[in-house]
Amino acid sequence: QMQLVESGGGLVQAGGSLRLSCAASGRTFSRYGMGWFRQAPGKEREFVAAVTLSGVGTYYADSVKGRFTISRDNAKNTVYLQMNSLKREDTAVYYCAATQRFGSRSVGDYPYWGQGTQVTVSS
Repeated sequence: QMQLVESGGGLVQAGGSLRLSCAASGRTFSRYGMGWFRQAPGKEREFVAAVTLSGVGTYYADSVKGRFTISRDNAKNTVYLQMNSLKREDTAVYYCAATQRFGSRSVGDYPYWGQGTQVTVSS
């Protein structure tokens, strides 16, 4: 089993920034691709960003491209999501997840999930 714990969520004004972190334990972190997903009330969980094993390969949803940056530190077993120029529509619970299908955008390809962290963007 892999345990994932997100942190860094909160309330921010539109146009502001937040940095989410996700600490992993229980399995060899560097052998897993990592992803961030989000779920807004009444909506399905959706892909936000993914990063490959080394951190060189990154993938983004069109809605966040150019505003969000995913990165990882394998020495710290941590993946990050830097979120800039936040919009109200970014409000959601954000989840990190681990997969061996590197770079996947599909929820079903991620067997390990964190508990989520709330991000609320106010106008």
